Amino acid sequence: MIGLVVLNIIPIFQTIYQSFFKTGAFGKGNIFIGFDNYKKMIADENVWQALINTFKYAIIEVPFSIAIAIVLAVLLNRKILGRTVYRTIYFLPMVAAPAAVAMVWRWLYNSEFGLLNHMLNSIGLKSVNWISSPNFTFISIAAVGIWSVIGYNLVLFLAGLQEIPRDYYEASEIDGANGIKQFFAITLPLISPTMFFVTITRIIGAMQVFDSIFMMMDRTNPAFPKTQSLVYLFYKYSFIESNKGYGSAIVMLLLLVIMIITVIQVQYQKKWVNYN
Repeated sequence: MIGLVVLNIIPIFQTIYQSFFKTGAFGKGNIFIGFDNYKKMIADENVWQALINTFKYAIIEVPFSIAIAIVLAVLLNRKILGRTVYRTIYFLPMVAAPAAVAMVWRWLYNSEFGLLNHMLNSIGLKSVNWISSPNFTFISIAAVGIWSVIGYNLVLFLAGLQEIPRDYYEASEIDGANGIKQFFAITLPLISPTMFFVTITRIIGAMQVFDSIFMMMDRTNPAFPKTQSLVYLFYKYSFIESNKGYGSAIVMLLLLVIMIITVIQVQYQKKWVNYN
């Protein structure tokens, strides 16, 4: 409880308080300006573009990371040779340093020397500007996010799958159900509570994307305006331009968006989550 209050609750109220001030020099002498930061934010095109970018990232990362993790969890829940090794391999990205992961993927995406373009060239296809083309950049960054969180989702889904009684599958086999029917009629409904939890946590995580954008994208990159997220915009105004009051207002917008999405999910989860 002490850790929760010190590291989460107190900073939230400090951020709310600071969003009503203009930051003074060297963090001192803050000037109260009321709702001016929020008025400025509403008129700031960069904020709304960053919000759209953040939604694009979440729309790609969350569904694909959950779907892939479910399929892998079902496969690794069976008795197969080397199951422990596969589980460890898929979980490795979760324990890798985000900065290191971003740098490795940045080299993979390199338009001249990257492995991905080398593979495309080897089969006669043209190189792709993975992180400098506005059409591909946010997809490329989302792919890194998917690769990074699959292990986290996989562990949670494996835990959910192991709680399903084996009797259900045996009874369905007697009734003539194949693996696909079992997956949709038994597996998905019974792991829906786990899916609900993973969906909420992953949406919150995806809406807070920062490290991959910070490490992979240069501010001189022509595709940068189409990829910067709200958290990156908060970092830019708070720590590069030393305008922590305006940065705090941007964070409050992100908090409001996440709260609205979470409330909607909680309200509609009764229609698809099976707690029986």
